[in-house]
Parts: sequence; structure tokens; C-alpha cells
Amino acid sequence: MTDSLFPRPTAADEGAPRLSSFLREHMTALLSSYERLLGRPLVPAGESAARWSAVWSAPQVIVTHGLGSDPTFLYGNRWALELWEVTWAEFTSMKSKDSAEPVEQAERERLLRQVERDGFIPNYAGIRRSSSGRRFRIEDVVVWEVHDDSGRRLGQAAAFDRWTFL
Repeated sequence: MTDSLFPRPTAADEGAPRLSSFLREHMTALLSSYERLLGRPLVPAGESAARWSAVWSAPQVIVTHGLGSDPTFLYGNRWALELWEVTWAEFTSMKSKDSAEPVEQAERERLLRQVERDGFIPNYAGIRRSSSGRRFRIEDVVVWEVHDDSGRRLGQAAAFDRWTFL
């Protein structure tokens, strides 16, 4: 069964988290990087606050993590929280590698190095697991580099709207 239609949001959709100035800067870079690399907007154009709200409620999973050898997630929209079965606080304290099963982590690392080199990958697929251990295959994932306007690398992000529970 492919779960391409999103479930009705539950507790994870009680409202978008308040964005710190750091996270607002990161989200602005996430949106501009996507548009620059892929030639189209991730969410409709508009005022910054409206775009951040659109990311939160977008009809797809949108996540981003920072830099370092073992980065944590910086952001996950309502669908990410729902799919991984976590709260905002739990998601943003999770190491991004822990979203993948141990046997998938080497492939995930290879993918992230390719994204760093090429800027983005348009059609990634892989196996992930939720906090309860529920396994799912993500498909047609766009993974891209996040840079600010001065070109400083801030992290990586991913967006997808197709998954299958295993």
C-alpha cells in the first residue's frame, strides 16, 4: 500500500513551532536554495512569514538538518512529525542518521556526500523508521544543499510526498 495521500493531522498539527531568528534564517536559506538549484519554488512566493507557514502545512514532508559529522534535525514540518511519530522537541533533538535503519546508514551517507558535491539529487529512495520502529520506504525524494545568500553552507534538506509503510 502506498500512502501518497496524507493522513489527517493529529497532535503533531497543533500549530507550527515558534521559529527562532536562527531557524528563520535557515528556513529562508532552505527556500532560496531549493529555488536556485531546482529552478522552481518549494512553496508559493510571498511574504517570509507566509512562506514559513506554507512550509509547515505543505502537502509534503519537508525536513532539514545542520552541519557536522553527526547533525541533528533543525526542522520538520507537520507531516514529518506525523510520519516519524514524534513531537517537535523530539524531532529537533534527533540525529538525522537515526531516521534511517542501521543497514541504510552507509547508503544515506553516500547520498549526502553526493548532494554536497552536486547541489541536489531529484529522485532518492530509501528505508526509514519512525520513533515506534515502524518502517517505511520514501520515494521521489529531493535532497538539496542549503546555503545562505553569501554562499555559506548551512546544511541539507529533503522533501517528499510518497512513502510506503513496510
